[in-house]
Amino acid sequence: MEQVEKQSENVFPETLRLNRFLAMAGVASRRAAEELIANGEVEVNGVVVKELGTKVHPQNDVVKVNGQTHSLAQRLVYILLHKPKDFITTSSDEKGRRTVLDLVNVRERVYPVGRLDRQTTGALLLTNDGMLANKLMHPSSEVVKSYHVSLDKGLDESHANKLAHGVYLEDGKTAPAELEIIPGTKSREIVMHIHEGKNRQVRRMFESFGYEVTRLHRGEYAGLTVQGLQRGMWRFLTEGEVKHLKNLVHLQ
Repeated sequence: MEQVEKQSENVFPETLRLNRFLAMAGVASRRAAEELIANGEVEVNGVVVKELGTKVHPQNDVVKVNGQTHSLAQRLVYILLHKPKDFITTSSDEKGRRTVLDLVNVRERVYPVGRLDRQTTGALLLTNDGMLANKLMHPSSEVVKSYHVSLDKGLDESHANKLAHGVYLEDGKTAPAELEIIPGTKSREIVMHIHEGKNRQVRRMFESFGYEVTRLHRGEYAGLTVQGLQRGMWRFLTEGEVKHLKNLVHLQ
């Protein structure tokens, strides 16, 4: 798909304080990065650095945290994909199955923000902005995700009330959810709004009451919708949308 809007190039200063570099690379907040440095967990060009005021060149110096190399992308990229069925939400798959990255043709190495299971369709954000991705996925940010849920039978009102107040799953109780029964569907079509990201959460919530989710579509993520995007298609976010996401998680 053609790029909808060009993103501005990010020009990094010649040198950065090490803690800021780690924050921009999505490793940790500046304060947490200072702790990593003080604990001797950071190497610059093969040498352990403990001085908090150390400066690095983003393009020339090799920075490692606990042996893993981190770098800053030349260009930060933000992509909204309308994920189709039968694509895995990972950067690679050991079984050779198709991944969402097979659908996105960009020069930069991007990663999915969170996951949608193989059979779920809808809005999926991909980016190389590690700091923003981590903030969006952190439970404290309470990013809202909206799903269109199709069930094998009508949803009982008592079950709807319990789902709305949170239900107990194997990995703990879910937070309250907002449910909207779509009129004229005999309570088999529901829109659910949640702000958690437990594994297969929506499906498991309904399965806990004996319902089978026959179709699951995420129509909205953090205020971004796939309206106008056919399945399998993607677009770059606008500057306004990127600003919205950063404001949402207090990164501005």
